[in-house]
Amino acid sequence: MFKSKSKIALVSTTLIAMLALVGCGQTAAPSTTTPAPSTNTTSIDKKTISAAGSTALQPLVKLAADDFMAKNAGVQVNLSGGGSMTGLNNVASGSIEIGNSDVVSPDELKSAGLVDHQVCVAPFLLIVNKDVSVDSLTKEQAADIFTGKVTNWKDVGGKDAKISIIGRAASSGTRLNIEKIVMDGKKMTDAAAAQDSTGNLLTGVAQTPGAIGYIDAAYLKDTVKALKFNGVAYSPETVINGQYPIYSYEHMYTKGEPTGTVKLFLDYILSTEFQEKNVEKAGFIPVSKMKK
Repeated sequence: MFKSKSKIALVSTTLIAMLALVGCGQTAAPSTTTPAPSTNTTSIDKKTISAAGSTALQPLVKLAADDFMAKNAGVQVNLSGGGSMTGLNNVASGSIEIGNSDVVSPDELKSAGLVDHQVCVAPFLLIVNKDVSVDSLTKEQAADIFTGKVTNWKDVGGKDAKISIIGRAASSGTRLNIEKIVMDGKKMTDAAAAQDSTGNLLTGVAQTPGAIGYIDAAYLKDTVKALKFNGVAYSPETVINGQYPIYSYEHMYTKGEPTGTVKLFLDYILSTEFQEKNVEKAGFIPVSKMKK
């Protein structure tokens, strides 16, 4: 009888000890499994990023920057112009994070490891001062004007008046596209006045009698007149269906694959949310709408 009571006491003591251990969480062996790393590694890693280059693309990038900064408190996107080649050279040197460009990066920068991000299509317009009576130019007529071969509007169906060319500096992607598409690779005449931005070019054409220039469609104002090209007026539809040829794909280059804040910013610009809401409204065309 005594032995039975001793056994019962021993069992009771053991059960109490086990319950105590369970209560303290000490019965389970510590886990040796390492949690799987998160697949979402993109996050804000810097508070300031810089983008520079194409003034043609600048209105769209500014719109995206304003939205992005509003959605990410404390982040600053610094944006400046200078022309496409300025943007490409600066991003290649590492002095900025994003180089905005109307043209594909040239061969001499290939070793810099630049990565291209196509964000939209920019249509370009030939514009004239409102006193110019000509409404349309053929490709040959436009090329003859920009190379300096034709210097009077009467030679292309207009009034007897001097043609004043107001263009962009050699670093401009818009100028390079006009030389490539309109002039078949010929160079702009040295007689053309060179402005440092699309906005200044627009103002110059508006204020100079007999003036002609070129801008991207996003900058068009009623202070100037847009010309038809080969009899075709610009519209998003005429670009998309191939009737209007003066346009370029717009690029935002990074030095290597983007990470952190830079990647988040580019992802936002390329997002369906931004593309569908803002690209056409700003005077550009989404890449997705172009016929391959």
